[in-house]
Amino acid sequence: MNKNVSLLLVGIAIVPFGCTMAPKYARPAAPVPAEWPPGAAYAGIRMATNALGAPDVRWQEFFSDEKLQQVIGAALTNNRDLRLAALNVERVRAMYGIQRAALLPTVNATGSGSKQRVPGDLSSTGSRQTVERYDVKLGVASWEIDFFGRIRSLKDRALEEYLGTEQARRGAQLLLVSSVANAYLSLAADRENLRLAETTLEAQKGAYALIKRRYDLDLIPELDLYRAQTPMDAARRDVARYLQQAAQDENALSLLVGSPVASELLPTELGLVRPPREIAPGISSEVLLRRPDVLQAEDSLRAAYADIGAARATFFPRISLTAAIGTASSDLTGLFKSGSGAWSYTPEIVMPVFDARTWSAYKAAKVQREMAVTQYEKAIQNAFREVADALAVRGTVDQQESAQQSLVKAFAETYRLSNFRYEKGIDSYLSVLDAQRSLFAAQQGLVSLRLANLASQVTLYSVLGGGWQTEQSPGPTAMSNAPQARRRN
Repeated sequence: MNKNVSLLLVGIAIVPFGCTMAPKYARPAAPVPAEWPPGAAYAGIRMATNALGAPDVRWQEFFSDEKLQQVIGAALTNNRDLRLAALNVERVRAMYGIQRAALLPTVNATGSGSKQRVPGDLSSTGSRQTVERYDVKLGVASWEIDFFGRIRSLKDRALEEYLGTEQARRGAQLLLVSSVANAYLSLAADRENLRLAETTLEAQKGAYALIKRRYDLDLIPELDLYRAQTPMDAARRDVARYLQQAAQDENALSLLVGSPVASELLPTELGLVRPPREIAPGISSEVLLRRPDVLQAEDSLRAAYADIGAARATFFPRISLTAAIGTASSDLTGLFKSGSGAWSYTPEIVMPVFDARTWSAYKAAKVQREMAVTQYEKAIQNAFREVADALAVRGTVDQQESAQQSLVKAFAETYRLSNFRYEKGIDSYLSVLDAQRSLFAAQQGLVSLRLANLASQVTLYSVLGGGWQTEQSPGPTAMSNAPQARRRN
């Protein structure tokens, strides 16, 4: 009995050190250039001397506007999509715990009793008798000793799935932060356009009143009256349009935040929003390997390697053990008396001889690995394209904004001179209308470019994977922390 118990304990001890059939993981080479693309479109990127790499900057540091910080903080607390992502992490983490526990035996305590009447012609004594039996046992039922790493490979796959969902949660958080910031900036831009349209409408109302008085005095033709009415009606239409857009922007922001945003936290105009901090993309594109979506794709690739290990292990024998130790007696009162001890020990080995499914499963696992490699490479290529596009915007948007500012000044001067010439009777009112329309369109374009400038900073921060590393995940286990930290180094 002691010998068999010792064998059981030895089996439990050696399981964690058994071999594994999974191939050694090797990270595929990134199918993108080592450096960001050169060219005239990227020459205008400003590099602040104190700029940090995006992954090293917390979102609280990147967004310097205090009201925007409060809105983002509320979204991280209340947003339902992010909450679902966090709950999914907890669910997959629990499933990983189930798979990891399969390495250990399941120990059950059982108690049973039976009473049976045996007729005389079936009894060994030739006379009828009543047989009673009572048992109390502590046992292990069908525990597979994982010598060839099949269960351990399935455990590794479950771990990679857990880590992948954690990366998905962090990616959802990064997307939420950038979406809230862009919605906040869009609301500020539309409110500024609304204020601009209202100012233009007031100016057009004043001009129309002046033209109408001159018309009433027969100083100008009726055509000038209708020409003055045209921009006034257009400005009134623009006021209604931007009022609608601002209301829709506020609704979109409230949906992202998960609750109505206090009015004192909403922006009044784009010019009053403090711009985000300047960040540097760095020299090497290796920073892309730290993006949550790329890490998630790598977790899927590691899981595919573990699947190959599980598929290979099915070609080898499976060893299982059923054992129990306890007491047995024909009398309930004799269960714990001296000499009532009982034990059983049933090892079993199953050697696969022919099962065509194992070969198909092995082939499927290898194909799945190639698919995971392709998806990983595609994720890196997509990340490189997003960063390159963001850098192209950052390299040219300042020049566009500067040119637009000069254009606004030119149209403003044109409008002033055209109005002066009309009042002196030198030119017709048509030139005034044309200059006014051009000025209003240029002012709207300037607001749009200022929005694009700020949004490009947010986009660059997002596509570089900024800020998510500093947020705490929902309580990862010690076993998951080690491989996660290992692959990030």
